[in-house]
Amino acid sequence: PIDFDDEDTQPYTISARGKTFTPPRKTTLSPHGLASKSMVYSKDRLLYPMKRVDFDPQGERNCNNRGVSGYERISWEEALDIVSGEIKRCKREHGQGAIAYSHGSHHTWGNIGYYLSAFTRFMNGVGGTKVHLNPDSWEGWYWGATHHWGQSMRLGGPDGAGTVEDCLKECEQIVFWSSDPESTNGVYGGYEGTIRRQWASDLGIEMVHIDPYQNHTAALFGGKWFPIRVGTDAALAHAIAYVWITEELYDKDYITGRTTGFDTWADHIMGRDDGVPKTPEWQADETGIPARDVRALARRWASKKTYLAAGGPGIMLGGACRTATGIQFARAMVCLMAMRGLGKPGINFGNLQVGAPVNGSFYFPGYAEGGMSGAINDTAASVSLYQRAPNLVSMNTSSQMIPRLQLPEAILEGKAEGFPTDPKSIEGQFQKIEYPAPGHSPIQMLYRYGTSSFGTMTDTNRWVKAYRSDRLPFVVNQSIWNEGEAKFADIILPACTNFERTDIGEWAGCGGYVEGAFAQLNHRVIFMQHKCIEPLGESKSDYQIFYELAQRVGLGAYFSEGCTEMDWCKRMFNGSDLKGAIPWKKFLKKGYYVVPSEQEALRPPVSFRWFAEGRKKDSLEPHPLPADYTEEYLEGLQTQSGKIEFDCSSLKRFDGEDPERPSVNKYFPSWEGRQTTDLYQKYPLQLVSPHTRYSFHTLGDGKDSNINEIKDHRVEIDGYYYLIARISSQDADQRGIENNNLIKLYNDRGAVICAAHVTERLPFGTVHAYQASAVYDPVGEPGYSADRGGCINQLTPSRHQIKNSSASAANSCLIQIEPWDGSEAIQ
Repeated sequence: PIDFDDEDTQPYTISARGKTFTPPRKTTLSPHGLASKSMVYSKDRLLYPMKRVDFDPQGERNCNNRGVSGYERISWEEALDIVSGEIKRCKREHGQGAIAYSHGSHHTWGNIGYYLSAFTRFMNGVGGTKVHLNPDSWEGWYWGATHHWGQSMRLGGPDGAGTVEDCLKECEQIVFWSSDPESTNGVYGGYEGTIRRQWASDLGIEMVHIDPYQNHTAALFGGKWFPIRVGTDAALAHAIAYVWITEELYDKDYITGRTTGFDTWADHIMGRDDGVPKTPEWQADETGIPARDVRALARRWASKKTYLAAGGPGIMLGGACRTATGIQFARAMVCLMAMRGLGKPGINFGNLQVGAPVNGSFYFPGYAEGGMSGAINDTAASVSLYQRAPNLVSMNTSSQMIPRLQLPEAILEGKAEGFPTDPKSIEGQFQKIEYPAPGHSPIQMLYRYGTSSFGTMTDTNRWVKAYRSDRLPFVVNQSIWNEGEAKFADIILPACTNFERTDIGEWAGCGGYVEGAFAQLNHRVIFMQHKCIEPLGESKSDYQIFYELAQRVGLGAYFSEGCTEMDWCKRMFNGSDLKGAIPWKKFLKKGYYVVPSEQEALRPPVSFRWFAEGRKKDSLEPHPLPADYTEEYLEGLQTQSGKIEFDCSSLKRFDGEDPERPSVNKYFPSWEGRQTTDLYQKYPLQLVSPHTRYSFHTLGDGKDSNINEIKDHRVEIDGYYYLIARISSQDADQRGIENNNLIKLYNDRGAVICAAHVTERLPFGTVHAYQASAVYDPVGEPGYSADRGGCINQLTPSRHQIKNSSASAANSCLIQIEPWDGSEAIQ
């Protein structure tokens, strides 16, 4: 943590209900941040360029040996010559689209080194097939909720602005629904929200938790826990709506003035369309929650001004939106909040993790604005950064894309299809992606930037098999650590960490889909990332690697514009409001700048307050785009009616009545759950695999990280660190399993070895294990044997939530567990 000095600004103060709250004059830090030094000096660091020993670019490539054969050290000269030679060969022999490029959803910090910056600029110059990202973590919101209220440029979620102060002053109850901010606290925000939730607790604001696992937020702050069955959230939501309708506990004036289609929704809830009233008794068999408890929850919710925390940070992300019914869940959350008067004082989305009253008018570019990329099509550069710090435009000329979730099929089967993450409009998601595109080459080369797919995608034995296919003649991986996919490359380029290069950035400064993400924090801090040490071994910064490759294909001047990394940092500085706040030399010497707190009268307006009060939009965000207002600019929501739509006009226009995603939200049981009878008899345990608490996805896991020592993360058994899998005491007793026994989690897709953690915090039939293992360690042949590294996503389904989406459903996963006997094969 940084303790501020006397020169730094004072923090904000909130007065609520006779009390005054001020955050400490310091920052908090996430566990993976605390583990940084151990990761920098990890034995798994890649220190030299490497070539697979049986790979010959001029002869036998032996693709099927990827992941098995070893590596030999080569020079940078040889490595870069091979990679640039393969780039030229693919384009010369195969034409447009032959080179595919892929990266994870995140990267080590810094506006210049981030993947949306240097990597995007380089790949746009080379051109090729983009592996198109799905809206992972936003699935149900983007493919579902957006049709009710717009918000497409936030991938279907709310913004959360101004909600901390409103919640503390007005709210009486917070319902945490699939929300554990003490574990999954959003993007980069550390534990800034913990003290704010403590303030809420001190004020007597009640807390309710709906989650299959009695999560860490529930354990810390207490409150009623509803242990819902995985994937049945929409059934519970519909039963709550039933109570509100039958007992007239909803906001009738708001429904009349701010929504459309409510009568159609009410008809479905009452069973007038299908003969099935969505009563608390109806939902009990689905969710496992007694009808009397649901009635009590519905009535208490209606009697109090309530904040709904849906997802980790309270405004989407993860959890229930990543089940087979995730679209239904997110849609139901919007409908419930509309019935209560969304945007009125004390009635909003949030859990105090976002929406702090920091200064939102001070401009510094978030990483999503693309840094040095010049990529106005691929980043949020056109919002502000390109006008403030213009550079050469970069643009990929290939229109071929592969949906990321279908990359293995694209390689193994030569074809793939999906739907895009195109948030500029509600309708952007409807245009199908088909690979191969007309006139384009099938991919012949994969430039993989990072190593996370085995731990973070779904049914990831598919990825292992794809890497070992001779239909993919060349793979280069640019990575910091020798883990995951790096071990399946032909050439490995060793990148250094962000502690070994020069960069600039803002803590939790994202931009793009999460405009204003710094409002997670109690202090906005912009920092100069000075190089702490020289790159270890022969590793290089990402910028330097791309520059040297660019030189070999004649793009050196285009890529660098004659600038060093420090020069680009100064261009970011000069393009921001920092230039008028602190001299460049002083900023370099001090290393950071704390943005002054906003005057109370100028604090951001509360999210959706303008809408509830029937005014023009006054939120500090650059979306929706002007063309997406129906009548007048800033009037109404992004929907066709400008209101919250219970009966979604955009879904009616798309395909009439999609049986999987009808225009009125309906509950359909999961296609992998208790009602899939034959499968459930074979695999009777429901695995839920949330975002990990201690690492940030794969960053912080494995690689000698100090996080390995946390007993709630991994456990050392016979000298090996096994991932923890939590199992109820009843399920453990039935299988003769005790704490720290090695167990095999398995289904038809794979098998993973974990250490058992027997707990009373899970209901019978549910297993909990965090996803995003950085370690893939098969005990036999890769792709065909059990993994003891902890890649839980070997088990999760590749099926999309609905056919007309690219929405993963990782949290709908049936498995069986047994003590591990040391066998290699997947059963």
